[in-house]
Amino acid sequence: MKNILTFLTVSVVLVSPLVLPMTVQAREDVVPSTFDAPRTFANLAEKLSPAVVNISSTQKMEEQAENMPEMPQFPPGSPFEDFFEEFMGRPNGGQGGGMPSIPPSSLGSGFIIDAEKGYVITNNHVIRDAEEVRVTLNDDTTLKAKIIGRDEKIDIAVLQVETKKKLTAVPFGNSDVMRVGDWVIAIGNPFGLGGTVTAGIISARQRDINSGPYDDYIQTDASINRGNSGGPMFNLNGEVIGINTAIFSPSGGSVGIGFAVPSDLAKPIIDQLIEFGRTRRGWLGVRIQTVTDEIAESLGLEKSSGALVASVTKGGPAEAAKLKAGDVILEFAGKPIDEMRALPRIVAETPIEEKTTLKYWRDGKLLTADVKIGELEKAEDEGLLASASEDPVTRGKDTEIDLVGMNVTALNDALRADFGVPADVDGVLVTATDPRGEAAGKGLDSGDVIVEINQEAVTTPKGLQDILDKAKKDKKSSVLLLVNREGDVRFVALRLDDKE
Repeated sequence: MKNILTFLTVSVVLVSPLVLPMTVQAREDVVPSTFDAPRTFANLAEKLSPAVVNISSTQKMEEQAENMPEMPQFPPGSPFEDFFEEFMGRPNGGQGGGMPSIPPSSLGSGFIIDAEKGYVITNNHVIRDAEEVRVTLNDDTTLKAKIIGRDEKIDIAVLQVETKKKLTAVPFGNSDVMRVGDWVIAIGNPFGLGGTVTAGIISARQRDINSGPYDDYIQTDASINRGNSGGPMFNLNGEVIGINTAIFSPSGGSVGIGFAVPSDLAKPIIDQLIEFGRTRRGWLGVRIQTVTDEIAESLGLEKSSGALVASVTKGGPAEAAKLKAGDVILEFAGKPIDEMRALPRIVAETPIEEKTTLKYWRDGKLLTADVKIGELEKAEDEGLLASASEDPVTRGKDTEIDLVGMNVTALNDALRADFGVPADVDGVLVTATDPRGEAAGKGLDSGDVIVEINQEAVTTPKGLQDILDKAKKDKKSSVLLLVNREGDVRFVALRLDDKE
């Protein structure tokens, strides 16, 4: 997202107790109330500030003579010769030498979670390009930090410092019990200026900002400014319930929309990074997509909930549990899957090798399966999670399917070679779509292979047309396609044209 910046903190909004005035004509069901706001955050800020640190880095540039512009030649003893040698760090003429070390730059904030072992938490993006990381304590003491582990998926990093100084640590709280409207405060240490305290309320929960597969952000109205990324968000008990990570800002400044990684999402990952130096997430081995109203209707579901299985990874836990494309996972490990994006987080938090139960919808029935959870990182290392590549644009002989606005053709060896369709993929090839038609509107394009329609395999344009005609005759408002785009399999629901 262009306007999402990965810098964060929360703004100061101190509100004195305020009694709401009653309206002129009082109603029995409207009771005047008093905001339960603290008179001051001073005691809490004083207690927590020593645990908040500044994160900076020192980088040393490599030899870049070949990338630097050629310097002009000057006579020996020229003042310009001294300038290039002393200021640029390279002798006259650009030969030899090298760029000087870049001075320490302030990157963001962090907080101490273990005073004895010196563990510090911050955002991964804060230290992503750093060669040497430094932590500056609240009393301006600067310490060299070791990177223990990092996780790009939820933007968390664990550092460790060694010092004889007595450190102050802060505990994690339960972010799941926080409600919209609850007070929160944040303490950052931006730009090495020292502790900065800000306050606000929780504006929303479970926000998805398209930053990763496990988006579940706490949104706050507090001001978020650069240099506060990685800083803690506290509840009024002084417990960390969020890690400030991003802001929405068209201008680069705070507009009162900030996001924090919930502590309940971050804590298991932090524990893994400390124990293993890397993450060890649970893995099911399915590609999933959202169940839209049209897809729910096509499958006979009462409501559009759950996660629709688009494909099952060979050799994965889901295949062993006999799941297949078209199943809708409605419950996992006793937790309902109200929307698709809830499943990846629940699976990721499930211990590896643990056996659990899931409930899924197939052929109009609610079924149960037992599954043994695999390891996501191992699957990634083995190349089991390869993504689809860009689809081709060539054309073949086609049949017009006017009902949904697309042209299709049967697959042959030449078309398989042109479009990169493997021999084990059967179906009908899409050769063109009408930009104004339903197929194009749902993202279908030339090169896609329609494998199934309404969960019936198709291999010829006539077979596809016959099923569409039957659905129209039966007064079905939509049909469900299983589409393969160079290995990326997904379901697409198409509305049938109402015109005769």
